[in-house]
Amino acid sequence: MSYIKHRADESLEDYLETILMLQNSKGQVRSIDIANEMNFTKPSVSVSMKNLREKGYITMDAAGYISLTEAGRQRAEDVLERHTILADLLIHIGVSKETALADACKIEHDLSEESFEAIKRAFITNPHR
Repeated sequence: MSYIKHRADESLEDYLETILMLQNSKGQVRSIDIANEMNFTKPSVSVSMKNLREKGYITMDAAGYISLTEAGRQRAEDVLERHTILADLLIHIGVSKETALADACKIEHDLSEESFEAIKRAFITNPHR
């Protein structure tokens, strides 16, 4: 995967994860909520929302409320699971919560599926966790 493609996928995944977390906490989500949560400008978020709509990951109603499609929800849940497990693992081995959350966000996009599944099996099934 090229660096440019990877950066685009990472941004897309960050948006989907943020939408999912906001929907879980607030119920309904608008672009301004995403902009505030991610500390991005509204125009930047609007461009990204258009991209996510075109890729079939979100829908937006007439009032501007954003919903994840089934494909968008699945991808967001996958990213959130990676983030949560990686952050928990880092915290468990002694990394501060703040650093663990930041590092998990970086790792979640680059880690292969094979490595993540191995980490997940080892971490979740390890009784000394």
